[in-house]
Amino acid sequence: MGRKNTDKVVFHQIQVLDAGAKGVSVAKAPDGKVIFIPNVVPGDVVDVQTFKKRKAYYEGKAVKFHELSEHRIEPICEHFGVCGGCKWQNMKYSQQLYYKQNEVKNHLQRIGKVELPEFETILGSEKQFFYRNKMEFSFSNSRWLTEKEIGSTEDLGNRNALGFHIPKMWDKILDIQKCHLQEDPSNAIRNEIRDFANEHNLAFFNPREQSGLLRTFMIRTASTGEIMVLIQFFENDKKNRELILDHLYEKFPQITSLQYVVNSKQNDTIYDQDIKLYKGRDYILEEMEGLKFSINAKSFYQTNSDQAYELYKITRDFAGLTGNETVYDLYTGTGTIAQFVSKKAKKVIGVESVPEAILDAKANAERNNITNCEFFVGDMKVVFNESFIAQHGKPDVIITDPPRDGMHAAVIDQIMKIAPEKIVYVSCNSATQARDLALMDEKYKVTRVRPVDMFPQTHHVENVVLLELR
Repeated sequence: MGRKNTDKVVFHQIQVLDAGAKGVSVAKAPDGKVIFIPNVVPGDVVDVQTFKKRKAYYEGKAVKFHELSEHRIEPICEHFGVCGGCKWQNMKYSQQLYYKQNEVKNHLQRIGKVELPEFETILGSEKQFFYRNKMEFSFSNSRWLTEKEIGSTEDLGNRNALGFHIPKMWDKILDIQKCHLQEDPSNAIRNEIRDFANEHNLAFFNPREQSGLLRTFMIRTASTGEIMVLIQFFENDKKNRELILDHLYEKFPQITSLQYVVNSKQNDTIYDQDIKLYKGRDYILEEMEGLKFSINAKSFYQTNSDQAYELYKITRDFAGLTGNETVYDLYTGTGTIAQFVSKKAKKVIGVESVPEAILDAKANAERNNITNCEFFVGDMKVVFNESFIAQHGKPDVIITDPPRDGMHAAVIDQIMKIAPEKIVYVSCNSATQARDLALMDEKYKVTRVRPVDMFPQTHHVENVVLLELR
């Protein structure tokens, strides 16, 4: 019987060459194949233990360091390397920005194959930690154990955890003591919930048996100081539910929106659930350039508020509005970009497929006394057609901010038919953006490109492109 091609091999003195996709780094094996290695930095020289072999590559982990890269720094988080969140925390921030800009350039050149202008320098984030306005944590009675704990003969006590899923392990949760992604009182609130639940023997969710009281916890914060907390319960236990919610509201009076949901279905997504308001109001307010935006438990809002403001300013700058333009904002969400550019446009039309988001957009426009924005709900590839354009007027500028999959081919076809003077394409995935740019290359030239770092310590990067009619 032949040996499997998953035999573990150790490669010695391997130099890490580059930062690759999904936050892992890249090296070359002696046989010429690529090796993907997590938790190392380009410039490190390491021994690599492989644990997966494929035709074109290996996956492995560094088991010994011979030389440390000049770009390496000491991670500040005690959970680094186990938690899958901040994969680049061991890399200098200037270097993170270099690799992000490089990734965008590679995608646009290699996948897009279109003529490109000189790239504008990536806009780094002033805050490199505590920048997120939304965090979600999971409860589990199956805490992730360290190798030391597994080898210990001591009683490990209860296995309850409130934190993040271990990558690729759906039922194991890393118990988080301090997360560096969201400002306090985020850590204080999470730790208090866990401690109170343990003291009062409230059952943490068991993902294998689908049982327990406490399932997930979400906290949203805003630059206005408002705080939303939502606890998702699995079992409908009114007495214990009110016990923990009352305690939380008393302990943290700065919570302006306290909500809960009882969800006993298999998955823990809240988007199809009936969310209940317990205390305060059912939304928090974010503010940007005097505009106020309400954010409810289900709202999509850019998770780095400060950098979202910078992203929107770049978008508005690329659009080059004079006050006479009709602007279409595709994939408008809750209408933040639409309203942000409205004072420099004659009219803005926002289109979005999520009905609740459009309700929010309309409410926000009313709150902000904006009268030149209209919002419509529907699947982009269906709604955005000839009769829609005939009704609302041909756009001079289209702003598009699609999901990671990029724009549907039918939407691109429609844009090409309408042929607005300018398109500002905001993307969270430069690979699909590059594909879309190639599809528009016949009529449009890329005239400006600027990446924006919304997520320091991770490999994610946004990119803004201006296309102008040839």
